[in-house]
Amino acid sequence: MRQVIQHLGDGAIEIAELPSPICKHGHLLVRASRTLISTGTERMLVEFGQASLLEKARQQPDKVRMVMEKIRTDGLMPTIEAVRSKLDQPVPLGYCNVGNVVELGESVTGFRIGDRVASNGRHAELVCVPSNLCAKVPDKVSEDAAAFTVLAAIALQGIRLAQPTLGETFAVIGLGLVGLMTVQLLRAQGCRVIGADFDRDRLGLARKFGAETIDLGGGRDPVAAAMAFSRGRGVDGALIAASTRSSDPVRQSAQMCRKRGRIVLVGVAGLELERADFYEKELTFQVSCSYGPGRYDPEYEEKGHDYPLGYVRWTEQRNFEAVLDMMADGRLDAAPLISHRFPIPDAAKAYEVISGNGPSLGVLLEYSQEASVASNVKQRTVALTDRITQRIGGPVIGFLGAGSYASSVLVPAFAETRARLRSIASSGGLTGTHVGKRFGFELSTTDIAAVFSDPLIDTVVVATRHDSHAAYVVDGLKAGKHVFVEKPLAIRPDEIASIEETAQAACANNGAALILMVGFNRRFAPHVVRMKALLEPVRDPKTFVMTVNAGAVPPEHWTRDADSGGGRIVGEACHFIDLLRFLAGSPIVGQQVTSASIADACVTISLRFSDGSTGTVHYLSNGHRSFPKERLDVFCSGRVLELDNFRTLRGFGWPGFSSMKLWRQDKGQKACVEAFVSAIREGKPSPIPLLELLEVARVTLAVSAAAKA
Repeated sequence: MRQVIQHLGDGAIEIAELPSPICKHGHLLVRASRTLISTGTERMLVEFGQASLLEKARQQPDKVRMVMEKIRTDGLMPTIEAVRSKLDQPVPLGYCNVGNVVELGESVTGFRIGDRVASNGRHAELVCVPSNLCAKVPDKVSEDAAAFTVLAAIALQGIRLAQPTLGETFAVIGLGLVGLMTVQLLRAQGCRVIGADFDRDRLGLARKFGAETIDLGGGRDPVAAAMAFSRGRGVDGALIAASTRSSDPVRQSAQMCRKRGRIVLVGVAGLELERADFYEKELTFQVSCSYGPGRYDPEYEEKGHDYPLGYVRWTEQRNFEAVLDMMADGRLDAAPLISHRFPIPDAAKAYEVISGNGPSLGVLLEYSQEASVASNVKQRTVALTDRITQRIGGPVIGFLGAGSYASSVLVPAFAETRARLRSIASSGGLTGTHVGKRFGFELSTTDIAAVFSDPLIDTVVVATRHDSHAAYVVDGLKAGKHVFVEKPLAIRPDEIASIEETAQAACANNGAALILMVGFNRRFAPHVVRMKALLEPVRDPKTFVMTVNAGAVPPEHWTRDADSGGGRIVGEACHFIDLLRFLAGSPIVGQQVTSASIADACVTISLRFSDGSTGTVHYLSNGHRSFPKERLDVFCSGRVLELDNFRTLRGFGWPGFSSMKLWRQDKGQKACVEAFVSAIREGKPSPIPLLELLEVARVTLAVSAAAKA
């Protein structure tokens, strides 16, 4: 299928050929017929992409501060690589889609295959959209009009926050697509409306919709015009639908409002406010969030948990429905807003139009509905190259997942081993295809089952969300394949038992040991390898103190979700439990947890080893990000080792060793992957014994459970 993407590094628009997305739980798979380019938002994205690196930095000073802090803590080269990786990521464009349902995900109700729906789907021939972000299109509403649903819902949500009443007077600042629909919706509620813009064509459309207008390019004072329009009383409210860095729209709105008037920012504007403008009139100022309640709430959008009607009357989905009803009744007319049409293969020309100096407003992308196109649209695997990577004694890799860590760390590490990169799978197809092309994979797919059934693939790398790890490990072992799984191994005790049983059976059935390995890369870091060599001859018990400045993660982030991420202890602290287990070289026989705040992942984990050694992991999220993330101190036999953020290792009291410094931070990711691949090539045992993987997994889950108790 074809999808419109932007390359963030240079702003180039590409019509990419991708595998079709899978239909996820609670989602709909929709074949598009029309999508609408959001002129304001998408033009800003394109202009940002086309800007120089310096200009990008100027536009995002908060990101610059983060980069500078990372340089101080992790070093220059890791930071440069992280920035390059971020800029290399393709950005899917669009959020105004209309099409027909071709597949229903599990638990979806209220929709049937064949329904016409409007959604916030991307500019793509096939999109997977949460059911709560879809609304059925009435028969009376054309597909052209339905493509405006999402933008109209943005306008409607701004109006709901402004709470207009019959007969009130409102100003609309900015008469783009959202502004012009705001005019129509206010008029439909019985309000008198005055609109302001620089574009005379848009001013003409606003007058056609029943508004009086202010030509900002003609030198007319907008405040004086609004005061005259409101009979000298001041407007009851103002909705700002402009897209500008200037603070003039907010300042002017405040000056034209009556006492206790309402201002709602729907678009983008500068917020350098004058207190006096708001204080003397007791004005209300509010920023509207997209299409309505539910936006950016994963419980509503991704998990499909609707808000009770009696408590939240208007959600995103119900706003979509209200807009479509008004279109069906003729109270909201989108036809005059259409200025251009392009077939999807010519989408790049559409972006030239919205980025150019010529007039444009509603730009539609049209998708062929011919039966001959259907088979290509639904194709879930696409070839990326005709060139076959030279195989040096194996393995042949099937990669599951193409997220940030996979694409920036794991895939490059496997590519350096010269293994044959056969197939890469991702749920949406975009990231997998992009990463696959970059590193020489032969296939990109959204069909994970095809990876396990491919007879050429003998090794599977699992880099998906944590809740899927155990199942994919089991599937891989049952298919007779070696498995490398990014941590954690599992997020529930029953999953560990299933993996253990499957691993034992798989090795017995295959006659040769299959390798199962977790990506505990810190074991393989150069500093840790040196520490292990120094500690190996020491027979006295050792004391380990690990301090992890983990940093805060938003509450809604998937890693903090017990069902999908397992929580931060399971998802990340397992790294440090494994590290101490490796350095101690002795089984863990006991663990205790002290929790300052389990919700914020501030815990102290105490470990006891069978040789009498002890370890403490302070895993903390309440520190500052400018402080180094990881520090390890080891005390034993009158000596001390100090590892500072995998950049410097210092020894105190060690004969023949005082320090070890590297030019750049190295946490062992490449060495970890190389050890795994080498073990397969040479027929050696797993670099990390299965019993240790299972032990660390069980201890980690026990620690997590104790922290929650």
